[in-house]
Amino acid sequence: MLRPRAHRSLPCEAAGNARHSPRPGVADVEGPGGSRGLARIFLSYARHDRPAVEGLAAALDKAGHSVWWDRQIGGGARFTDEIDRALRDSDAVIVLWSPAAIASTWVLDEAAEGRDAGKLVPVRIDDCKPPLGFRQFQSIDLSGWRAGDPLPADLGDALARHGGEADSAKRATAGAAKPAGPARVAICVLPFLNMSGDPEQDYFSDGISEDIITDLSKVSALSVVARNTAFALKGQSLDVKEVAQRLGVTHVLEGSVRKAGGRVRITAQLIDGKAGDHLWAERYDRDLDDIFAIQDEISHAIVAALKLKLLPREKNAIAQRGTTNVEAYNLYLMAHQYWNQGNWGDIRQLELVLKLCQRAIDLDPHYAKAMGLMAIIQSNLHHIFDKSGDAGAAAAERALALDPTVAEAHCVAARRKFEDGDLAGSKESIGRALALDPDNWAVRKEAGRLAYHQGDLAGMLEHFERAVEIDPKDFYVWGILVNLYPAVGRPESRQHAAEMAISEAERALQQDPTNGAAITSGVAGLAALGQIDRARDWIARAQVMCPDNDVLRYNLACCMADIGDIDAAIDLLETLCSPSVFFISAITTDPDLEPLRASPRFAPLVERLTALGETMAEPKP
Repeated sequence: MLRPRAHRSLPCEAAGNARHSPRPGVADVEGPGGSRGLARIFLSYARHDRPAVEGLAAALDKAGHSVWWDRQIGGGARFTDEIDRALRDSDAVIVLWSPAAIASTWVLDEAAEGRDAGKLVPVRIDDCKPPLGFRQFQSIDLSGWRAGDPLPADLGDALARHGGEADSAKRATAGAAKPAGPARVAICVLPFLNMSGDPEQDYFSDGISEDIITDLSKVSALSVVARNTAFALKGQSLDVKEVAQRLGVTHVLEGSVRKAGGRVRITAQLIDGKAGDHLWAERYDRDLDDIFAIQDEISHAIVAALKLKLLPREKNAIAQRGTTNVEAYNLYLMAHQYWNQGNWGDIRQLELVLKLCQRAIDLDPHYAKAMGLMAIIQSNLHHIFDKSGDAGAAAAERALALDPTVAEAHCVAARRKFEDGDLAGSKESIGRALALDPDNWAVRKEAGRLAYHQGDLAGMLEHFERAVEIDPKDFYVWGILVNLYPAVGRPESRQHAAEMAISEAERALQQDPTNGAAITSGVAGLAALGQIDRARDWIARAQVMCPDNDVLRYNLACCMADIGDIDAAIDLLETLCSPSVFFISAITTDPDLEPLRASPRFAPLVERLTALGETMAEPKP
């Protein structure tokens, strides 16, 4: 992935803040005359619908309501905390349903919070049916409403029923007269402890935890904390009641895993988040071959303990493991752990993941998840390190034929379609990947890369910020954000991104001093913080460590342009030997290279690389 930097001008949407990442706290907008309005309103919407929300926010404000929406995003805000605060402090949660909103996990989460708190005011701005879980609520039709029109009477009536601080006594009385419905059952699955006495076995205990999270997420009556949120607590000594309060859940599942030889011991306990009491606990001491049965038993036991109803299709979904071969499963978990351990750009790590995936597939040729991971690894090896092969196309095609829900395979398909000039097909494939697994780090990175090459800075920001939330160790994305923040009007967020890029790059380089991607990300951070001499030292180091990496050379040229070394930047670009469609697209539009465009050497360079790229794209005889 090439490194974007600040554009001189931005489209209107990009100049604002990207939808839902990160989010600000409640903005106490005052109504006419300086008094608080009738209701404190939280507006939840998809980024695609921003024009509609702008008009609605203005109309609500004019009507005297206190309106919060993400126009007021503050740099560096911890958006999960801010969202919780905004939702908690609101009187009404207006959700603008549209096809884009229904596909947004952010909107669905906010709508669920509003529904469970009794504050939901659903609004349709398009001809669509609300998603499951929200169809019992009558939606207000605003599909024909336009900015400047008065607020519809039914919307005004709905907001009046919620009211603001001026009606607090009235609402308190009404609340006492009408008992609240039962709170939605919500659970956090803490990462199971690795009790094997070998830190290398973390991959197995983490994999078990992730699978249980996935299983429980298939239960429609249960709200499950996302994997990345739960795993952020790994290694911390926390009171269960504190965890429940912090995450707003009713229950917490914790446990441990001990794997030795062909045996596995798993303990699990379900705890009431408020009282701290154990609702259920069990120990499983079995042969490793029983691992799938143990996972099924744990998931079903939790559902039973919570007195929830498991639908037939949910029972079938929980039973789907992707493979019945325990050794293939173990190898896939190991490969997945190496892929996600934060050393992106390490060719030896990528090749190890590839070997593990291949061994898993040898054991089970129908293991679609292993094929999907193999496909995205092959794609990275091809595009980053110029390795021969089909860039994962065959593995992705095979994975999707076996299981069309493998998100990584859709990512590879999206990249291949983009290279073939099928932009609509590329967007469709990456959209499918995001819909299938929006909390997948690799999916978010690929979505961000494609957004960059399509000039969608707002989408790029959304996906890359989500990627580093999922995996804060990703120095590569931090390096991108260093120069993306100024481009989208958030220069105040740049310093934090630069500091993270440097610290995470240093961590990765302690493991592998030859990791060129880490060096480049560190250079971006150093240049942003004005540490030019140290940035030059890192650039020289990268050129020695990775002399034949086109992506590295391109990104180093961007860094040199950033610190004003024009001739050195062009010298590096002239050494590119395999300019793909990604390079040609970037070199002609990348704002990083703006300082080079006045040089008489630049135009001939672009012409030569474009011609070389066209020659390489011609079919071989």
